[in-house]
Amino acid sequence: MGQTQPILDLSGGNQQKVILARWLAIKPRVLILDEPTAGIDVGAKAEIYRLMAELAAQGLGLILISSELPEVLAVSDRILVMHEGRLVAEMDAVEASEERIMRYIHSSKEEGEEREPVQRARE
Repeated sequence: MGQTQPILDLSGGNQQKVILARWLAIKPRVLILDEPTAGIDVGAKAEIYRLMAELAAQGLGLILISSELPEVLAVSDRILVMHEGRLVAEMDAVEASEERIMRYIHSSKEEGEEREPVQRARE
């Protein structure tokens, strides 16, 4: 019989993998990942990115919430930019850049509550 180990005794990357495995066991159609690579090493990040790409290729919908712009740009097909709980921009990843995303965030700060709602992409 294999040895068991409490999840809290695992490294941050292995904890993330166990949590992902638990959620994948229920066979979801959409998975929301909130800062999935926070606090883990580069090797574990690469493994999680690989898994995300594999799951997306299998048709699983993935929603990534991340404050790491390079991460968002590297793994996304479509990017929604939110600031203070409001949607301020939506774009395809091919037209996105760190500069463009930051410009939307800063312009929303300057415009405050007067900003018009962003048009959402048609389904």
